Amino acid sequence: MPPSSNTNPSTESRNDWKTISTLLPYLWQYKFRVALALTLLFVAKFASVAVPLVLKDIVDSLDSKNAALLFPLSLILAYGALRLSTAILGELRDAVFAKVTQGAIRKVALQVFEHLHRLSLRFHLERQTGGMSRDIDRGTKGISFLLNFMLFNILPTLVEISLVAIILLKKYHWTFAAVTFGTVAVYIAFTLGITEWRMRFRRDMNEMDSKANTRAIDSLINYETVKYFGNERWEAERYNNSMQKWEAAAVNNQVSLSFLNAVQASIIAVGITLLVGMAADGVVQGTMTLGDLVLVNAFLLQLYGPLNFLGFVYREIKNSLADMEKMFGLLGKGAEISDKPTAKILQTQQAAVEFSHINFGYEDNRQILQDVSFTIPAGKTVAVVGASGAGKSTLSRLLYRFYDVDSGQISINDLDLRDLTQASLRAHIGIVPQDTVLFNDTIFYNIAYGRPTASKEEVIEAAKSAHIYDFILSLPDGFETTVGERGLKLSGGEKQRVAIARTILKNPPILIFDEATSALDSHTEKAIQAELKAISANRTTLIVAHRLSTISEADQILVMREGQIVERGHHRELLEQNGVYAQMWALQLNSED
Repeated sequence: MPPSSNTNPSTESRNDWKTISTLLPYLWQYKFRVALALTLLFVAKFASVAVPLVLKDIVDSLDSKNAALLFPLSLILAYGALRLSTAILGELRDAVFAKVTQGAIRKVALQVFEHLHRLSLRFHLERQTGGMSRDIDRGTKGISFLLNFMLFNILPTLVEISLVAIILLKKYHWTFAAVTFGTVAVYIAFTLGITEWRMRFRRDMNEMDSKANTRAIDSLINYETVKYFGNERWEAERYNNSMQKWEAAAVNNQVSLSFLNAVQASIIAVGITLLVGMAADGVVQGTMTLGDLVLVNAFLLQLYGPLNFLGFVYREIKNSLADMEKMFGLLGKGAEISDKPTAKILQTQQAAVEFSHINFGYEDNRQILQDVSFTIPAGKTVAVVGASGAGKSTLSRLLYRFYDVDSGQISINDLDLRDLTQASLRAHIGIVPQDTVLFNDTIFYNIAYGRPTASKEEVIEAAKSAHIYDFILSLPDGFETTVGERGLKLSGGEKQRVAIARTILKNPPILIFDEATSALDSHTEKAIQAELKAISANRTTLIVAHRLSTISEADQILVMREGQIVERGHHRELLEQNGVYAQMWALQLNSED
């Protein structure tokens, strides 16, 4: 059996109310529909309670002792009308409320989606995509269940219990109402207590389900790597391990559910037996008619049916709240990088970039950059070289403001990045990364992603500039060719050229080439290098390079080692210094021979 939860009932209750209060603003937008749906609900419930009363009069009118000679046509028509109105009003209520439920789901899902895009790169590097997507899926489904069943089952059932109790008190001996209330009280108390105890199993199931889904998606996304190392059995065992834990929680959940259902049925059976016995005794004693017996029995069937369902609904509402709790928890995660209220919109076509005394580390105990300072004048090109882990790619992440510096300042045209809106900043920067990831869509879509409003002609011109146009035309479906998940249907060089094309289409004043040609063969690299040189002309360009031959014409070259700039200058100047850069140049020349 899974370990007991450390969360006490009062904490869970507070979390439940917090979850419900988070949902209320989405309902308030549809307040008139909610009011109309509740009105239809109450009218339908009054009609439902009236049905047994009319049925009693029908039975009494047909009782031979009353010498009823006329067929009670009006009562039968009233009985039919009440039952019909109950059904129709219920359907109208559902139709009116459908917009509320689906609208709330859409808006919550959209807000979570937008919020996830606002969260920092750090969050997304640490996330588990499969588990997170499952949490969102369960949470949105939980909203639908919560809204429909809390409003349209628990509320009307409580109303019906109250109306039935009032009628029993008015028409019959107080013991009928006492037994009814006693049965309901015992039933509800038992249901609440056991359901709270059972919630730990549901939470364990959710946790194991998310973990299993995360492992499955992670394994399938890295299908090729799994095959490279022949680790299919290893992946299956890891997945099975998570599923076994889920299975154990699921079994505990079902066993406890069966126990709950059995005791609930026993409580209802005892209550019904007592009330029917009391009504039958009243008929024998002459204090009640057959119609009264039918009325009590009809009320019991009408009341305990929803009450039995109420136990299921309460359990599922608690489950839904647990599911929604995780989804709304995502909304509670604060954005590490956010715009200041006074943030300015960057508007320029000539951007000068300055890194001034930058210190930065992804973690407190791991320093990446140490007192890094350099300037990229507007329209000029600066290249950064160095061994892996020297901090080269971190510069581009900081310029994009995926992270804020620990100390120092990065500025564009003397404006601190932290004083600019993130949207306007990133609109001015285009990047061709080393590891290009494409959307599972067409080549046209992936190129047009650089500027979704671009015309077809502009997309074609960008493809020509990236030297990928002829390749695209050689494909059977041309620009409509689907690239597969993460672009796996294309080679590394083809993906890189698509990335270059969409950056060309974006047409930003600042360019970042992060090992942009590392996946290309020498012939293609030379062709694209010429084009990259052309598109970077008159643009502020930062090049992170591995092949030194690709940056020999840069206006300035920075050599980094262990997060510090150890050399800087033009290609020829650095060779004459006979330092780190000269050694790297000699090593690459020897490796190419």
